[in-house]
Amino acid sequence: MGLDALVAGLLLGAFHGLNPGMGWLWAVFLALQRRERRLLFTALVPIVLGHAAAVAAVAAVLLLARSRVPLEPLRVGTALLLLAFGVYRWRRLGRHGRWVGLKVGWRDLFGWSLLVATAHGSGVMLAPVLLGASDVGANLVLLGVHQLALLATMTVMARVIHDWLGVAVLPRVWIHFDLLWAAGLLVAGTLALAAALAGAHGH
Repeated sequence: MGLDALVAGLLLGAFHGLNPGMGWLWAVFLALQRRERRLLFTALVPIVLGHAAAVAAVAAVLLLARSRVPLEPLRVGTALLLLAFGVYRWRRLGRHGRWVGLKVGWRDLFGWSLLVATAHGSGVMLAPVLLGASDVGANLVLLGVHQLALLATMTVMARVIHDWLGVAVLPRVWIHFDLLWAAGLLVAGTLALAAALAGAHGH
């Protein structure tokens, strides 16, 4: 696995961490509601683990598929799935989940994060990079780098909103995060499809 794959995993982790829809907003709300600043950090743990489970599930499916499907068709299929997720998110711009209450435990946060990361296509966005990893060990390293970047970015975002900007700023900028996420899926899908088709033509 080359340095470019690690950098891609790191950048995607940071990109995922910027989005309030990935869960750091829960940490902010919980800290404000309970007036415990440490919840900014402890609440992020199950959220990041839920995201990791969603991405790991995609990695496991890809590893299984690679043992049964030729690599180039698999890359094309993954790119098309990315584009489909991009169109789906584009059509849902501005439609984010309603907060159903803040009396949640760590298990709730884990489950919620797992579902949201899956619905947003977080693992699918990382799939083209995972396909470039040669084995299970390389996938684990890539996932580790991705999750560390996610956790670091989420921590920074949660602190900035909690300590300085306040949650009132979010309704004005949320649509931009949704738009950026959809555009990211579409761009990643387009690049992945171009690379897959170029690789197939080269062979």
